[in-house]
Amino acid sequence: MGLTHFDENGKALMVDVTDKKETVREATAEGRIFVNKEVFQAIRAGTAAKGDVLGVAATAGIMGAKRTSELIPMCHILPITNCRVNFEMEPEECAVLCTCTVKVTGKTGVEMEALTGVSVALLTIYDMCKAMDKAMEIGEICLVKKTGGKSGDVFNETKGSGTKKEISIL
Repeated sequence: MGLTHFDENGKALMVDVTDKKETVREATAEGRIFVNKEVFQAIRAGTAAKGDVLGVAATAGIMGAKRTSELIPMCHILPITNCRVNFEMEPEECAVLCTCTVKVTGKTGVEMEALTGVSVALLTIYDMCKAMDKAMEIGEICLVKKTGGKSGDVFNETKGSGTKKEISIL
């Protein structure tokens, strides 16, 4: 499959989805933020100076997913029907795992929305905790799975907790 965001002259364009059928589509992305022990304990205990870090980050992640088309130039505006942002505390790594799952009934997928949701949620954690740790690291952001649409279901075999593995995207 060739690159779809370029015309025959190599100029960027938005993909025309006019003739595609609407289907239920869902995508899950994940990423981590690695923090120091002080930040990890403050997030877990809910004692960070700026308040409920994970609550604010979840809201920010949802807002980011909803506004993806304003940030990524060739993304379509999508009527998102559901978005969930979840966190897992990983004490052995002193990290917070964030997952974002986005759902839509539409003509194009929501992979970019899930990836944006994770990114914005993790950036929010950084912002809320930067006074305690300027060396936090955000990383390992990737698509875990996507379902629906013409290309079918895709599962990243190296990421996520899902047991169903069909097509590797790596």
